[in-house]
Amino acid sequence: MTVTKEMSIGEVLRMDKDTSGIFLSFGMSCLGCPHATMESIQDACGAHGTDAEELTRRLNEFFAQKA
Repeated sequence: MTVTKEMSIGEVLRMDKDTSGIFLSFGMSCLGCPHATMESIQDACGAHGTDAEELTRRLNEFFAQKA
C-alpha cells in the first residue's frame, strides 16, 4: 500500500506500528492524540512545520523495504 499525504497518522500506524519511529524523527510526538486519527498527514505536517512530501517519501521507502 502507498502512503499519501491525505491519510491520517493513525491509518499509517495501523498499517505498521514500526512507522512510529519515522513520525518521531519528524518531530511528531503526539501519535496517540485524537488529532493523529482525524487530521491528514499534510495537516499534521503543517501544524508541526514538517515537510509532508519528505515524510510520505520516507514512509513509502519503509514499506517498500518490507515488501
